[in-house]
Amino acid sequence: GGTYQWNTGATSATITVNPTSTSSFTVTVTNTAGCTATAATTVTVNALPVPDAGAPQTICNGQSATLTAGGGGTYLWSNGSTNATITVSPTATTNYIVTVTNANGCTASATTTVTVNPLPVPSPGAPQTICFGQSATLTASGGGTYQWNTGATSATITINPTSTSSFTVTVTNTAGCTATAATTVTVNALPVPDAGAPQTICNGQSATLTAGGGGTYLWSNGSTNATITVSPTATTNYIVTVTNANGCTASATTTVTVNPLPVPSPGAP
Repeated sequence: GGTYQWNTGATSATITVNPTSTSSFTVTVTNTAGCTATAATTVTVNALPVPDAGAPQTICNGQSATLTAGGGGTYLWSNGSTNATITVSPTATTNYIVTVTNANGCTASATTTVTVNPLPVPSPGAPQTICFGQSATLTASGGGTYQWNTGATSATITINPTSTSSFTVTVTNTAGCTATAATTVTVNALPVPDAGAPQTICNGQSATLTAGGGGTYLWSNGSTNATITVSPTATTNYIVTVTNANGCTASATTTVTVNPLPVPSPGAP
């Protein structure tokens, strides 16, 4: 016809409508003779799916999160996956969007967030070197709580290893994220000192003592020679402290027994 009158009030030939439910639209056409006729059409409105991207999750850096979508026939995630369930391992907090398409081809989207908490940066302290029998003190840092492989839960521990050993600490920060670091305590062997065999002399005589077992020597009489000559007037213990190339020390003792001289008498004149 020549002119149009829609039930929406529009008078153009073409109209755009946005019904929220299935609706009938009628148009009355008037031709140039003033005659009218009416026709109707229906716009069917299909419901959107109700998409669900799953609850927000919080993970530690390096962990994974599993997201399961719901609400429709097919799924398309923002990472490209078309599975209902996806496993993701973001290194920073990330939003994941799922677009759901139902059987009528209608789509809707939902978003969920995976929050990524940083790991602590643990430190068990610098490597240490001790001599056998000594102690080492290790102090951890980097988190809220600590768990050593010794079972200790304090930041600082004192240990007495008998051989070179590795010590690990697991640090847990306030977000519940954990990381582990290790340090080594090297245990150097002690020297095996020898002060020489015990000796017996008569008062006024000398004894020669020879130490062994290390790099340097220190006798209890102050001498730093390996071999010393002594002339005690009474039975005496002599101690030698031996220091090896690693700076570890040990001591040994020997005894010089002094027998008294006789008191001779030739008889009265």
